[in-house]
Amino acid sequence: MYICNDCPRKCNKERKALADNGKGFCNMGQNPVIARADLHFWEEPPISAQNGSGTIFFSGCNLQCIFCQNEKISRGKFGKEITIDELKNVYKDLIDKGAHNINLVTPSHFVDAIIKSLDEKLSVPVVYNCGGYESIESLEKLDGKIDIYIPDLKYFYDSLAMCYSKAPDYFNIATKAIKEMYRQTGNYIINDNGVMEKGVIIRHLILPGQLHNTKRIIDWVKNNFNPGEILFSLMSQFTPIPSCNIDSLNRRLTQEEYNEIEDYLYNSGIEDGFMQELSSASEEYVPPFNLGEKIP
Repeated sequence: MYICNDCPRKCNKERKALADNGKGFCNMGQNPVIARADLHFWEEPPISAQNGSGTIFFSGCNLQCIFCQNEKISRGKFGKEITIDELKNVYKDLIDKGAHNINLVTPSHFVDAIIKSLDEKLSVPVVYNCGGYESIESLEKLDGKIDIYIPDLKYFYDSLAMCYSKAPDYFNIATKAIKEMYRQTGNYIINDNGVMEKGVIIRHLILPGQLHNTKRIIDWVKNNFNPGEILFSLMSQFTPIPSCNIDSLNRRLTQEEYNEIEDYLYNSGIEDGFMQELSSASEEYVPPFNLGEKIP
C-alpha cells in the first residue's frame, strides 16, 4: 500500500494504480504518467541551448492553477501510464537524440518513482522543473540526484495563492523549498558552450492586474540571493484559457504593465537571468501533448 504525503498537501491517501483512479489532490496513481517526451526548445537559453532540452511532461499536478496553460494534463487526466524501467528508457532515448539535459516537468507527485529511476547517474544533467510547492522531506531525498532546479515562485500573497491554486501557505513553503534547492546545487554554472550544468533558476509568471505580487517576488529574490548565486527568469507569456472564469485573468498583459515591471526589475539590480519579451504571450507555448488518451 502506498500512502502518499510526498508534497505539502499531505493528503495521506492511498494512491492506487491509475486504472483504479488515483487518489489525493493530484488525481494520479503511483506509477508515472507522461503526456509528452521530446526535445524542447522553449526553455531558458542555457537549458534548451543548441540541441534542446530532453523534456518529459508528467500528468497531474499538486497545484492545478486555474490559469494553467497545460490544463489538459494538469487537471484533465491525460497521458500514458508507464513503469520505472520505461521511464529510464525515455531518458536514454532523449539523450540519444542529443538532449542537453533530462528535464522533468511537474514531477512533484511522482518523486518516489523519479528517485528510483535515477538509481544510476545519467550522462547529462537532470532538471527538476516544478511549481515550487515542494516538501523539504522529498527534496532531501532528491539530494545528489538533481543537478538543476527550476522552481516557480508564483505568489507572494496568500490570498492569491488560495484563490488561484488552493494553497494559502504557498509563499512560505516555496521560499523554504527554493533555499533547500540552492543548498543542494550551490551557485549556478554555465559552461563555455552556454549550457547550464548545475544551479537554480527561479521562474515567475507576471499575472495581469497583479503587479504588486510580482514586485514583492522580485524584492524577495533580490534580498535573499547575491549576484552569481541563482538565475531569475521573469515570464510575460501569460495567455488566457477558456475554462478560467476570473475576469482579471481573461486578458494578456498590457504594454504598460510590462514596461512597469521591466523598469522595476532593472532598478532592483538583479542582473543574472532573463525577461521574456511581451510578444512571447502566445498559445504556441502550449506543447502538443501526444502520449496516451484522456483517462476515465
